[in-house]
Amino acid sequence: MTTHTHADTHTRSGAGQAAWSRRYAGAVMNTFGPPQRVLVRGEGAYVWDADGARYLDLLAGIAVNALGHAHPALVDAVSRQLATLGHVSNFFTTPAQVTLAERLIGLLGAPAGSRVFFCNSGTEAVEAAVKVSRRTGRTRLVAAEGAFHCRTMGALALTHKPAYREPFAPLPGEVVHVPFGDADALSAAVDASVAAIVLEPVQGEAGVRVPPAGYLAAARAAADAAGALLVLDEVQSGMGRTGAWFAHQLPALSGPPEESPVRPDLVTLAKGLGGGVPIGALVAFGEGPATLLGPGQHGTTFGGNPLAATAALATLDVIEREGLVERAASTGALLRGGVLALGHPLVSEIRGEGLLLAIELARPVAARAAAALLDAGVIVNAVTPSALRLAPPLVLTAEQVAELLAVLPAALDTAAVSAEAEE
Repeated sequence: MTTHTHADTHTRSGAGQAAWSRRYAGAVMNTFGPPQRVLVRGEGAYVWDADGARYLDLLAGIAVNALGHAHPALVDAVSRQLATLGHVSNFFTTPAQVTLAERLIGLLGAPAGSRVFFCNSGTEAVEAAVKVSRRTGRTRLVAAEGAFHCRTMGALALTHKPAYREPFAPLPGEVVHVPFGDADALSAAVDASVAAIVLEPVQGEAGVRVPPAGYLAAARAAADAAGALLVLDEVQSGMGRTGAWFAHQLPALSGPPEESPVRPDLVTLAKGLGGGVPIGALVAFGEGPATLLGPGQHGTTFGGNPLAATAALATLDVIEREGLVERAASTGALLRGGVLALGHPLVSEIRGEGLLLAIELARPVAARAAAALLDAGVIVNAVTPSALRLAPPLVLTAEQVAELLAVLPAALDTAAVSAEAEE
């Protein structure tokens, strides 16, 4: 039997970037706009497009491909599992599902009685958290300005950006948004009618915003005072990306030592958990939160399937074996220092933790800078008009950081000049 890889699809069909883009426009729903490139293969921190050009991938599928592309351990684990069992319904379980739940409970330091609900994405994990909160008998939720908790209706109610929300109003539930990082405003908004406080320890889509030290501890205190749940959305910031397994475990975020790490009631996970294979999880801390949903009150067809669970276990194994949590911290520091050392006048600051970073620009030219970097062979994301987001694979090397630094000044110059030409 003859086999082919995705890498030779464009060669066999004679289709390069332009041809695939035309076919995309005629067949795929326009919810994302035109694709910037047509990618056909990847290896480590690099991807190749349908015309053979190589790119340094500093976005990793938006913080998903923790191990980079085509990591041998992940490929082997998924291939072996698919040859055995790819899917069973949740009328049954598999060793991979049980083992993964135990691993996540352990990594989070969750207490006895904690449980995991598996799903397919961060959106579904957030929706599950919302349903858990309803089982408290309350309906009000408190979230933060700038929050992004995904786009299904319940998750969208928690998301703050008007452009995402307004086309779908009215949204379910009663959600109050308070300024992110303002502990006093948060405490004032939480009373006995609130079911849950829902926060990102680091706001990703808002431009990689890190709250002041002690903010999460204040959120925990506010939840305790009102008898509410504290939900931490670690979909983007979890799985080693910030230099800790989970961002809320970082001393800089958790507050005084006696509060470290802050104990959530629910944690949502996805993105980097499966190393590129779709999987999400809601982890409930302790018997109380873990038993709020009973049989028949929530479910999923694909959640926790053996293929996805095996991918997640393989991803966790590689992160541990290769010391990628620590490497995220050290490589992130190298990247941050390197960008600042360039002294480019367009760079205002670089913020974030580990390998979840944003380069804040002095002018709203992030989209132009991202396009110039793409032309130079580097993938980043214009997460706001003035910020470039970097969420590279955790396997990123110092040499690859140097590749970015070599082309960044020229890309920023191009962005500034093109903006000036249109003014």
